Amino acid sequence: MDKKKNIKPQAPTNVSYGKYSQAVLLYATTDMTGKQIAEQCGVSLPGFRIYLRRHCHSLILKRHGLETTDHISQETVKLRGKRGQTPAAYKKYRQAIEACDNISYIEYNISQIARKFGLNGTALGNQLKLHYPEILERREKARMRFGINDNFRRGPHPDSVEEYAGALELLRTTNKNLPSIAKECNVSLAGLSQYLRFYHKELVENKTKQREQAIGNRKRGRMSGNNRTTKPTTTTCEKYRRSLELYRTTHLTTKEIVACTGVTIEGFRNHLRKWHRDLMLERRGGTPGKNCNECKLELSHSKRYLKSTAAKYAPVIESLKASPRPVAHAATEFGVDADTFRRYLRMHEPTLAASLKKTKQ
Repeated sequence: MDKKKNIKPQAPTNVSYGKYSQAVLLYATTDMTGKQIAEQCGVSLPGFRIYLRRHCHSLILKRHGLETTDHISQETVKLRGKRGQTPAAYKKYRQAIEACDNISYIEYNISQIARKFGLNGTALGNQLKLHYPEILERREKARMRFGINDNFRRGPHPDSVEEYAGALELLRTTNKNLPSIAKECNVSLAGLSQYLRFYHKELVENKTKQREQAIGNRKRGRMSGNNRTTKPTTTTCEKYRRSLELYRTTHLTTKEIVACTGVTIEGFRNHLRKWHRDLMLERRGGTPGKNCNECKLELSHSKRYLKSTAAKYAPVIESLKASPRPVAHAATEFGVDADTFRRYLRMHEPTLAASLKKTKQ
């Protein structure tokens, strides 16, 4: 059961009631917008809107022509979902849209019907394309049946098809969002968005489903629920650029790196875990794979030694491989602790350690 449905609306406190009382009165008795009311009464617009939703939901429904007599119904009515026609637009275009679907107006085109109701022809056409495409289809069939021809082109303009072809292909084949695609293809974002809603609704619906399924996704390079590709910001990349270069190309420890670059060790470690797990795995002696940066990669399954430690013992190991001799002799020769070096060999060079056991101490 959804816990939110069991939460009862709280009564406004005396402080909030006194603060918004004048604003609520204006909202109930005038046609002023919420922004105008907030400015006149000197209150915060977001705070006023929250107060209305929590304590004056019936006034909101009344203003949008959706008031009901049932108190329970009033609490459950939603003004608008994530997408779709707003109540204000529905109220504004309702009569004109009904006329477009009425045989009595079949002789008029959309612009003529819009003018009869004091509306803009393009705006009415957009409402029909977005929310009532079936009316347009019925209307065209009826006009053809009656032999009425207005000589208007139907469907996308050839120039638009050519202009948005590249953007359409990127939208189909990549996870890029509309702003980045519009910028890459050098087309208008508003124009591309409208073109898709008018003529490629199935693609828009598919992308919407993908975004809903991606909610909570935090994998690098994948689409998230807000229609953005998950990746570090440009500012963050620049901030840790030098630190990453040292981490990738030197044997310095993390503490030594942040001391050189001036970033915090907590921030740098978090940046590594979130965006550069391949480098962490490489430092641990693992082999980075294609999906190495995905969040579910378990670094604990890899070896646990510092890159600096590996560099410290590398010449000793190479010397022992070239000329087998007792570990203690090689450790003394290179100035390393013999017992620590033995443990390192048993963990990371088991074959060499086994062969050296046969060497006389």
